[in-house]
Amino acid sequence: MCTRAMESDCRIPMACLRPRILALHALFWGLVSLRVFGAALLSDEKAAVAVTKAVTAPCWQLEEFVVAKECSACEGLQSKTIPACSQTGFVEKINCTKSNRDEYKSCRSTKMEEHLFWKFEGVMLALTVVFAILVVARQRSLDRQASDKVRRQIESI
Repeated sequence: MCTRAMESDCRIPMACLRPRILALHALFWGLVSLRVFGAALLSDEKAAVAVTKAVTAPCWQLEEFVVAKECSACEGLQSKTIPACSQTGFVEKINCTKSNRDEYKSCRSTKMEEHLFWKFEGVMLALTVVFAILVVARQRSLDRQASDKVRRQIESI
């Protein structure tokens, strides 16, 4: 509790009530709560998935397998009939050795990986250019302010 003598210690500083500070606090605590509640939801989903996987796990997760057909893009009919196509759009046909079953396994294509790599590189290059321009503009602004301040000091003499 606050006494009359230390009333100023109990108040929230005015600097903390600025809209920018309040928005940053709201964003921070929103992200923290999203992280906490999201982790709780994901752990529930993972537990449910683990139960269903134990019942219907594909043979390639339980035993050794041989790749019958290399990773290739799913075609029109395959993408609708094979569930593994929906994950990456690429599948490889595998043959499980013990059960001798043919199944499809989702895979990542080297073409897709290369495309994602160059897309990432392009975005990074664009961001580098944008921030370099921002740095140069800010530096010019600060230089102009400094020279104006020096000019005003010289004029006041």
